[in-house]
Amino acid sequence: MIHIHPFKAWRPEPNKVKQIACVPYDVIDTDEAREMASGNPDSFLHVIRPEIDLPEGFDLYADETYRKGADNLDAFKERGLLVQEEVPSLYIYQLKWHNRTQTGLFACVSVEDYDNGLIVKHELTRPDKEDDRTRHILTQQAHAEPVMLTFRDSGSIGGLMDTITATEPLYSFTAGDGVEHLVWRVEDTSVFVRAFGEVGKLYVADGHHRCKSASRAVEAMKKENPGHTGSEEYNFFPAVIFPMDQMHIMPYNRVIYKAADSTVLRMCRELKAVSDAPPRPTRAGHVSVYYENTWHDIKLPEPRERTPATSLDVSRLQTGILEPYFSITNPRTDKNIAFVGGIRGTDALKKAVDTGRVSLAFSMHPTSIEELVEVSDAGMLMPPKSTWFEPKLRSGILIHTF
Repeated sequence: MIHIHPFKAWRPEPNKVKQIACVPYDVIDTDEAREMASGNPDSFLHVIRPEIDLPEGFDLYADETYRKGADNLDAFKERGLLVQEEVPSLYIYQLKWHNRTQTGLFACVSVEDYDNGLIVKHELTRPDKEDDRTRHILTQQAHAEPVMLTFRDSGSIGGLMDTITATEPLYSFTAGDGVEHLVWRVEDTSVFVRAFGEVGKLYVADGHHRCKSASRAVEAMKKENPGHTGSEEYNFFPAVIFPMDQMHIMPYNRVIYKAADSTVLRMCRELKAVSDAPPRPTRAGHVSVYYENTWHDIKLPEPRERTPATSLDVSRLQTGILEPYFSITNPRTDKNIAFVGGIRGTDALKKAVDTGRVSLAFSMHPTSIEELVEVSDAGMLMPPKSTWFEPKLRSGILIHTF
């Protein structure tokens, strides 16, 4: 059974939510964060990307950076930008974008459920990124951003949420990217606690490092608390939990910085590339490759052994193209490969090649939610950057402190 934990959220006043809410920390770099927050001292980027308030070139991993994030969160509270809920609560969070709507429960979930495999992952995490997020959590004594989880819904939980979304929302605003965000506070939390108690598993969609960092933070807090019981607030972390049939996955594309012309030509010849192909592959099992002003369609080599993980297009690209032709054996650490979220479109890939920033680009067919679940249920892992979920949750709307 899944443990849903109501919490006393810190949240903006309704008239402040739009100027406070921001994109997640991991979809932008420092320069982009600094530009986005420019002229807006109320942006939550000052909390989750505190380096923007320090001199350019400042060490992202210095003690002062983490302390600045905590100070900024405290300042948001002291200035009245955030107020705390009087009683532990749950919320409904709805996203509307491009004529699509997805509605989920914003709640805290249990680190114990994550550690015990009831909250199922599908990607490895990087220790350096774990270290970074864990330090932010412990220094701020807060989980400043939710993760995105998904589950199989028989329709009963969706029905409960529909009843609430028929009423007036607590928050309703449209962000600069055109995504409409709506939030409702749940009056009777026990209904959702019981309903999720019947759910067997949750699946991590977006936020693997935040999940793992929440787990590591618990280990650190336990060492400092000889009276640890497992019920302390630090044992829970925030998530928005969406029904599986509402999730939208975009491709996660790849670019290679340096590739010899002879290698690319050999790849195209041996894999029977078809020129003048569409920028996006029209079906699974194919990849579109941009090189020398032309898109080429290539059928991905079959895996040596077919499993839920090896059958993924991103896996077939790795084992059939990236490793044998470009010697990229570990895409998590190799500096010759980069990943481009599908939201940036294929024009971004074309521009990167045409301007000479990279040698060639791979436009992927998106991984399906069914593939994600199949890999997760098999206890396997996907290659890094296999899925790009869109639209993204906004940070700074509901904050969990402990």
